[in-house]
Amino acid sequence: MTEQRNTAKGAEKVGLLSLMALVIGSMIGAGVFSLPQRFAQETGVLGALIAWVVAGAGMLTLALVFQSLALRRPDLDAGVYAYAKVGFGEFVGFFSAAGYWASACVGNVTYWVLIMSTLGVVFPGLLAGGGFVAALASTIGLWFFYYLIKRGIREATAINRVVTIAKVIPILVFVLLAAFLLDPEVFARNLTGADQTGSLFEQVRGTMLITVFVFLGVEGASVYSRHAQRRSDVGRATVLGFLSVFAVFASVTIVSYGILPMSELAELPQPSMAGVLAAAVGPWGGALVGVGLLISVLGAYLAWTLMAAEVLFVAAKDRDMPRFLAESNDKDVPVNALLLTTLLSQVVLVITLFSANAFDFALNLTAALSLIPYLLAAAYAVKLAVTKETYADDRPATRRRELAIALVATVYTVFLVYAAGLGLVLLGCVFYVPATILFARTRRERGERVFSAREFTLFTVVVVGAVIGLVGLGAGWITL
Repeated sequence: MTEQRNTAKGAEKVGLLSLMALVIGSMIGAGVFSLPQRFAQETGVLGALIAWVVAGAGMLTLALVFQSLALRRPDLDAGVYAYAKVGFGEFVGFFSAAGYWASACVGNVTYWVLIMSTLGVVFPGLLAGGGFVAALASTIGLWFFYYLIKRGIREATAINRVVTIAKVIPILVFVLLAAFLLDPEVFARNLTGADQTGSLFEQVRGTMLITVFVFLGVEGASVYSRHAQRRSDVGRATVLGFLSVFAVFASVTIVSYGILPMSELAELPQPSMAGVLAAAVGPWGGALVGVGLLISVLGAYLAWTLMAAEVLFVAAKDRDMPRFLAESNDKDVPVNALLLTTLLSQVVLVITLFSANAFDFALNLTAALSLIPYLLAAAYAVKLAVTKETYADDRPATRRRELAIALVATVYTVFLVYAAGLGLVLLGCVFYVPATILFARTRRERGERVFSAREFTLFTVVVVGAVIGLVGLGAGWITL
């Protein structure tokens, strides 16, 4: 770790506001603009309120877990990956790092898909030819951001702060206008949901994967912790950023039920926020949301690309990824990790050309891939509290409180895996098998056996899952 800390000495050190901007910037992305339609397809007002309470409480426990781990293990950088490694071994830690990295890359593709579908309203040619033109334009944008970030983290983080402010303004305007124009009769009719939404439990369960996607990024300050001026800022930025974004997400969803009936909300094209505001104030409202969306997703893309490259870089510095990923340029940018991140996003972008619904598939897979790293971080917090490691100088009440929070976070994340469904978990295994090549190369560089007996058993389970996933794709019960 000494070498890693020395490497970071020359890096720009960022304070609480910059870390909060990173958390908020990475969380407010494509998902918030799709909330009205996606919630209306699953639940009414009552179910939405319960879903936000469940999701908010669950994600808050995860935010508190990251805050606690940042203070109790200040020696660990890129928290999502590092906590899994220290707690459960190198191979499990590798899966956490690879899964988190892949979720960021797949999530980045959803941004480009949504950008092109939004611009396609004005420029129909973008959506012609089966999406080939849109994919080509997305490719140009993807590599432009690679060049931008390669120029230096200082420039990229400065842009992220500006973009975060710029994209929050249209969302706040939407909430205020929709709340002012809310129709109580429409709101009351949407209270319990429609016949097709099912029981209240089913309504809540149906929204869980949506909330996972929009809350991705709650761990952003933890991932970027090597650049923090004070370690305590990491935890504060995580909790404050989460609470700010939670208030925005819940408000966007609830006020929409007072503008249009559920049947109309559920049929709105994406970005559905544009349709809601257009119905409330006219076409200029839809245009405002469209501009806000473009700023938002580009800012979120920047933040997520930074975090994805950071995970690979720190893992390589700890000799848990191949050494070529540990190289950085004179501006402290992990250039090879950034390149591999951009390449994986490019591959996924090509795959979307063969997908029936590129946006929904990429969104759901992003959420599913992120759940394993979240689950392992929460489980590590449980392990610390149970073994009393790092709690020697604390009161018993402190350990019991943090144990309770970590247990709730763990149970909540297990429930999210259940809500995601077996198909997405198996598709995750399809990614993990070829990704293990990086793990094997790392072990060879260190002159060690590729797998221990326990690691080989885990790898075998993942291979079986990947085979089942591929069979499911061929049989049609798993779709892209």
